[in-house]
Amino acid sequence: MNKWTRRTFIGAGTVAGGGFLLGVAGFTFAPGRHALVADDAEAKGQLTTWITVTPDNIVTILIPHCEMGQGAPTALAMMAAEEMEAEWDLVRVAEAPALDAYANGYIARSVGGEYVPGVMARGVDYASFKLAEWFGLQVTGGSTAVRGTGEFGLRVAGAAAKEMLIAAAARTWSVSAAECTAERSRVVHRASTRMATFGELARTAAALEVPTRPRLKSSEAFALRRTLVKRHDIPGKVDGTAKYAIDVSMPGMLYAAVEIAPVQGGRLRSVDPSDAERMPGVKAVVRLDEAVAVVADSYWRARRALAALKPWFDDAGHGAVSTESIFAAFESALSPPPAVPGGAVKSVAAEYRVPFLAHATMEPMVCTVRVDTSGADVWTGVQDPLNARSVAAKALGLSVDQVRLTNHLLGGGFGRRLPFTFDYVDLAARIAKAMSPAPVKTIWSRENDLQHDYYRPAAISRHVGAIDASGRAVAVHSTYTGGGNGEAVAMPYDIPDQDAEGRDVDHSIRLGQWRSVLNSQHGFFKESFIDEMAHAAGKDPFAFRRDLLEKQPRFKAVLEKVAAISNWDSAVPAGEGRGIAICESFGTIAAEVVHVQVSAEGHLKVLNVSAAVDCGDVVNVDGAKAQVEGSIVFALSAALLSEITIANGRIVQTNFRDYPMIHLADAPLITAEFVRSDAPLGGLGEPCVPPLAAALTNAIFAACGVRVRELPIKKTPLVARA
Repeated sequence: MNKWTRRTFIGAGTVAGGGFLLGVAGFTFAPGRHALVADDAEAKGQLTTWITVTPDNIVTILIPHCEMGQGAPTALAMMAAEEMEAEWDLVRVAEAPALDAYANGYIARSVGGEYVPGVMARGVDYASFKLAEWFGLQVTGGSTAVRGTGEFGLRVAGAAAKEMLIAAAARTWSVSAAECTAERSRVVHRASTRMATFGELARTAAALEVPTRPRLKSSEAFALRRTLVKRHDIPGKVDGTAKYAIDVSMPGMLYAAVEIAPVQGGRLRSVDPSDAERMPGVKAVVRLDEAVAVVADSYWRARRALAALKPWFDDAGHGAVSTESIFAAFESALSPPPAVPGGAVKSVAAEYRVPFLAHATMEPMVCTVRVDTSGADVWTGVQDPLNARSVAAKALGLSVDQVRLTNHLLGGGFGRRLPFTFDYVDLAARIAKAMSPAPVKTIWSRENDLQHDYYRPAAISRHVGAIDASGRAVAVHSTYTGGGNGEAVAMPYDIPDQDAEGRDVDHSIRLGQWRSVLNSQHGFFKESFIDEMAHAAGKDPFAFRRDLLEKQPRFKAVLEKVAAISNWDSAVPAGEGRGIAICESFGTIAAEVVHVQVSAEGHLKVLNVSAAVDCGDVVNVDGAKAQVEGSIVFALSAALLSEITIANGRIVQTNFRDYPMIHLADAPLITAEFVRSDAPLGGLGEPCVPPLAAALTNAIFAACGVRVRELPIKKTPLVARA
């Protein structure tokens, strides 16, 4: 069994200048990433980094990704079990611990990883792992779990485990491994009718070398994948046994409520703690540079005492910042507008605006920390446990080896719990340090959560397009603020003259990754504009797009699929309309048709949404559909209602009363179908967000003639002018 050592690492390659150097020999002979196991692997039946088999024939698969409602751990376990030929009812799924051995380096392979030459694959995986370990990354995000860790990690680990179990059986029976097969958590030798369970063979198998290039199953042989498998996390969420970070409890635990400088960068200048300190249950008032916290024997008492404080924070010089000032800076940056292409029979121009958006996860930010003489223990729910461990260690002045982090289920993530957004872990660690050795749970109020987020950027995008005499788009020129490049701004259409230029604007509002990242803005921008061009050309929006996709067969197939399942060509009553949009992000193509009704008074009702998705292939059918549906509802709330505004340097919105979400009664009927292709696996957690807003506003135009160019839609009256 391979045990990785510093000597092995230095012999295969080294980190230098922020990059990983690995020669040809290193690529060829680098240890297999999935071969890193514990010293007692043989005793406990650990076959590969993530797979252990116990004598009772239970297969436990450790997943180096968090569960935040997306169901990826179940899909990843399915991929390993498929290759291993494990009986699904005997498979258990658990999140890998926050230890360096489980650093996740497969993000690099999730983007173009299928093009790595076979002889280099092991070295690339090894190098990526060592870099992830070096930087402390165990990240879940970017729709990379299945197409990265699953395809290049868990599949290989499952196949390697199967070969080890077969080899163990062959050795035990003194037969050729070629005469043995694995099926339903057993190894069978048909010639002699002998059979042994995985559990019976595990210890022998764990003593063998882990294969570095095991044979993977062909897609035609899949028996578990492409089926509907119940997610492992659902039962606990239904019966209440699922444990989130906010559920952490232990003897002697204290609770902290915190008030943070309302203007980003502000510092605490003064606070009188006397009234709060006299209140029942209060243990301490903790002053920090940018915040003040009350620690008490219950969260309710901590909140009440916090309200009694009257802290004064400075505004870091950002007190004049407002939504208006930021958008004025955007407008200035976008001047002059993009030039009108020459030689056009008809030109089209439009400007679109989107606001800042919060993540607004159902579970607010929460972290429990206990600091004692041995180091620190941290209990939280994050999208990168290793990075969170590093943040806590830095806040406490400890080495990462002195910090033990337990990651729990996340009550939503959407990018808010990604690396570089762990301010709540940092604050919790510093508060707990002041109360050592008592464990302290710091809970953010909804107001904290909404007013101290890392926001989806606001943006303006301006477009000018040209249409020729045949009604075909021949040019699109765009300028935009708020960031974006590559797939976010690229149009798949056969338009010969395309240009997109981003113009940066600095401001004091802190920004972060939001579900589908910059694709959420640019999906609205570009698919709204292509719709405007279709109407200017006097063409059906579906037909206009289809004619421009002759050189993009995957896009065309998805577009035609969504048109078919939405009955695009069928008539709709007066006051109703359909809109269409198509986007590619994270290796997946998603097209959506939204059907709306707009009353004469301008009241909008979203009746149904149809989605067609090409993500290459589907692992868990149920989980895949849930991701499509969840993305659509998430995007629908943002398009209809959500907006973060700024006044006097601070966020205006405080709770769901002024940052609303759609209610169950507002949710449309959703129909989702998948288009299987030979493309590499794509992501599913995010790609169905970008088309929604454009499809929705395009549908509104079809219904009532009002073109919505600014989100949220609630800002635009939907009564057509006479």
